[in-house]
Amino acid sequence: SHDGIIELPAVAKVGMLAKDYYGGQSDTIIEVDITPNRSDAISHYGVARDLAAYFAFHGPAHKLTKPSTADFKVDNHDREVKVTVENSTACPRYAGITINNVTVKESPDWLKESLSAIGLHPINNVVDVTNFILHGVGQPLHCFDADKIAGGALSVKTLPEGTKFTTLDGVERSLNANDLMICDANGGSCIAGVFGGLNSGVTESTKCVFLECAYFNPVYVRKTARRHGLNTDASFRYERGCDPACNIEVVKYAAMLIKEVAGGEISSEITDIYPNEIKPFIVNMHYSRINSLIGKEIAKDEVRTILAGLEISILNENDDEFTVSVPNYRADVQRECDVIEDILRIYGYNNVTPDLSVKSSLSFSPKVNSYKLQNLISEQLTGMGFNEILNNSLTKSAYYDNCETFKGENRIMLMNPLSADLNCMRQTLLFGGLENISYNINRKNPNLAFYEFGNCYYYNGKAEQTAENPLKPYSEDYHLGMWLTGMKSEQNWAQAQQKASFYTLRAYVNNIFKRLGIKQEKTRVVEYSDDLLSYGLQITTSNGKVLVTLGIVSKDLCKKMDISQEVEYADVNWTALMGEMKNHNVTYHDIPKYPEVKRDLALLIDKKTTFAEIEKIARDTEKKLLKEVYLFDVYEGKTLDFVKKSYAVSFILQDEEKTLTDSQIDGIMNKLIKNFETKLEAKIR
Repeated sequence: SHDGIIELPAVAKVGMLAKDYYGGQSDTIIEVDITPNRSDAISHYGVARDLAAYFAFHGPAHKLTKPSTADFKVDNHDREVKVTVENSTACPRYAGITINNVTVKESPDWLKESLSAIGLHPINNVVDVTNFILHGVGQPLHCFDADKIAGGALSVKTLPEGTKFTTLDGVERSLNANDLMICDANGGSCIAGVFGGLNSGVTESTKCVFLECAYFNPVYVRKTARRHGLNTDASFRYERGCDPACNIEVVKYAAMLIKEVAGGEISSEITDIYPNEIKPFIVNMHYSRINSLIGKEIAKDEVRTILAGLEISILNENDDEFTVSVPNYRADVQRECDVIEDILRIYGYNNVTPDLSVKSSLSFSPKVNSYKLQNLISEQLTGMGFNEILNNSLTKSAYYDNCETFKGENRIMLMNPLSADLNCMRQTLLFGGLENISYNINRKNPNLAFYEFGNCYYYNGKAEQTAENPLKPYSEDYHLGMWLTGMKSEQNWAQAQQKASFYTLRAYVNNIFKRLGIKQEKTRVVEYSDDLLSYGLQITTSNGKVLVTLGIVSKDLCKKMDISQEVEYADVNWTALMGEMKNHNVTYHDIPKYPEVKRDLALLIDKKTTFAEIEKIARDTEKKLLKEVYLFDVYEGKTLDFVKKSYAVSFILQDEEKTLTDSQIDGIMNKLIKNFETKLEAKIR
């Protein structure tokens, strides 16, 4: 690479390709997107092996060439390094070898070019060999300066909690008691499978190298890497699962390459500590099951050919049933369905034609289908102009500092967060939506309507963990969050712009209840406010369970989130709502044959009186014929007492069996007026 302008001599021909002038070689670069389960394919050899399996079935067949170690030999036994493994669960297999009298220098061109072609920066010939093999065959390696191994021996073990260790990047880290370490007589030399130590690596002065090739437990490596916020090429492979059967061949191959590019002699036998051999996966298979899952009958000979190409051996076989041995490098293939998926993958999804006959069965479940209802409400909200958002369940713990509604003591903190912004599980959807609103407003998009479905998580310190239920203090609920801010509708030639308000959001919540068939007369509405909502309402069940909390987000919180305009928010406890759905059945009603009647009342009431109280009294007064009650005007002015307000309320009356008479209507209205006067001390204006 070169920064700035490159000055070329006058003899350089104009129009000549740079690669021709510098004598470079062309190559084809293929980017392969590997799914997380395919740890066996995170290497050139792994991809080639999979391609060979494909061509073995579809043709033309290609021979898979493995790196040869036939010429490997031990030159002497001058530098034996003793190795002990104290934790064989974390390190099931450990292999190593010593190469003495090496010369650490710049790598030859072929090696440097091979690494540069895949985006790696060459370091020196010894380290470059380990990187070449890592990407070539998928097995991580680590080289120690053998002269720096105190006591001439290594031990694979864990160290006490809080032990300090400085890694190659110069960062001093505090070790966890479960971090597996490669140690010498002085302490830690390397975090096993993750990162090397600052003082044990190969330098230009290194003369003797101890080469490590191990199989580390994926769970140990993954947890250690997350605890320390490290993600290295080695940990990426170890935590997904390497091949414990390849260690010896890889050690031989690596030792031969180091000897080729750095000189020296192989000065020890191969150390191989493998107390409990990891056996290949044994899976029972059925030809009938293969055909059933794939949806097409595949000839037995074709199945055998595909399995042979995948290096999956058939151990025994009868008419329909057979047993296979899956190689250790295929950590993702452990069940019959996994093997069948691999067979189908090689056979070709496009070679399975769908059956033209559709077979289905009708089923009915009395249970509430939460997922189906979620889709129903999602479509409704989208149709009303809302946009769906999806935020991370991890959030910033600072949001809950000094918060009364969602207390910090109820937070579920992460033990090894990736950052301070993602260090705890959310207790509410509110903050994530406000982040989205702030982001949009800062980009000149102030008129917003969002909704989100997601889980919220709580920790109850009063609930004790038990052996039978260790998760008892932890709980989660599914919620629907709704946010409104800015203008409900933009100004145009037909109408003036309308500002979104608390009442707009309340109407949307009412529509959700109607769509789900929940009768609002079965719920209670109470005024509500807290440190997050300056004004709002709670809709509860008759026994006090909160279904919905909605209101205006407090100005202090908006300011904290860098939002300068009013925001309305509704939190629907979807879990509680689905529980309530069991008590509400949606029933079919014919289109009314008889007309409805509308009557209005203007009520002078106390300022503290809510519309919910008026609605409840009205519905308790007339349960059969009163269909709807809604507020259409509010007046508070100088002509009224300062503790009074005027509500204009409409009442919709209808009899589904006959036309209402004037006497019936007047009778109902008189009863309503009497109850309003008695229970609310209201006056009719």
